[in-house]
Amino acid sequence: MKKYLSRINLVIVLNCFLFISCSGSNSDEPAAENKAPENLKVTATIVGASVQNPNGDGTGVVNFTLSAANATSYKITLGNGETKEVTNGSFSYTYTASGANTYVLYVSAYNAGKFVSTSLSITVLVESKLIWSDEFNTDGAPDASKWTFQIWDPGNVNSELQSYTNRPENTIVQGGVLKIKAIREKYGKGDFTSGRLESNGKFDFTYGKIVIRAKLPTGVGTWPAVWMLGSNIGSVGWPACGEVDILESVGKEMNVNHSSLHSPGRSGATPDTGTINVPNDNTEFHIYTADWRAGYIKFYVDDKLYYTFVNSDKFPFNKNFYLIVNFAMGGVWGGPVDPNFTSSTFEVDYIRVYN
Repeated sequence: MKKYLSRINLVIVLNCFLFISCSGSNSDEPAAENKAPENLKVTATIVGASVQNPNGDGTGVVNFTLSAANATSYKITLGNGETKEVTNGSFSYTYTASGANTYVLYVSAYNAGKFVSTSLSITVLVESKLIWSDEFNTDGAPDASKWTFQIWDPGNVNSELQSYTNRPENTIVQGGVLKIKAIREKYGKGDFTSGRLESNGKFDFTYGKIVIRAKLPTGVGTWPAVWMLGSNIGSVGWPACGEVDILESVGKEMNVNHSSLHSPGRSGATPDTGTINVPNDNTEFHIYTADWRAGYIKFYVDDKLYYTFVNSDKFPFNKNFYLIVNFAMGGVWGGPVDPNFTSSTFEVDYIRVYN
């Protein structure tokens, strides 16, 4: 009986030895999950691309396929300031900057801290489309679905002298034009009244072409503007939110338009500014344009380019901004008001925003 059991035990021990030996025979080979990715392949198919339209159909949609042996995730820098991290290598992305733009993309495949990378460039056409506008074609108060009145006492910002009201005497749409009228009058805590409209909470956007047709007021001490603030101003404050001044002029310096950008360390008397002479800007309508993209913001008057700001991710100009139209009096830049000033009107024919 003992001999029989001993033979059984010997067989079991031998079998265990053989099993352990077989199991350990591949111990020198790395586990599959620890292998570095390899053979990274990237396919970028621009929707609608053809011999006639090599950059696509104008929608800006690109279908991506990323693949690599042993990869568990991918990261792609899309060339416009945005980055995507995905585990599924197939996805679509829509570029929004209008025109035919070339983007340099960087793609990496990852596995447990190991990675392989490659790069490629694509040129994508995005046809310009109107995404928001106010043509100011309905007489009466400004469209409440697009604008909010700011009602402020004098000195709320920039030591300005006016009280901002929502009265039709100061702000009205009439004859296809928005009219903001500054008036010398005793009102509330000040000696002037005027109007300020904001699209905050009703419309904001990232990147696009903003086109404004306007005629400026007259008088030393006037300070009209159409401009933008970062939508996160409530959480980060100014200038961290960023500010983009498209149309800005002061009556003490007639026929000159200023386009400026304010950001941390570059606010107040910002170095990021450009100017252009605009003859008869208070007697004729002119077209003021900002072309805002991830790589630059270009400013034009009547289609004449006069200032290019080089944008990048170190500035706050790569997120949602909202629109402001206002007519200030005096203040830190408007300066003393002409004692003979009684009233003047800032007229805006339309504001259009294209993708």
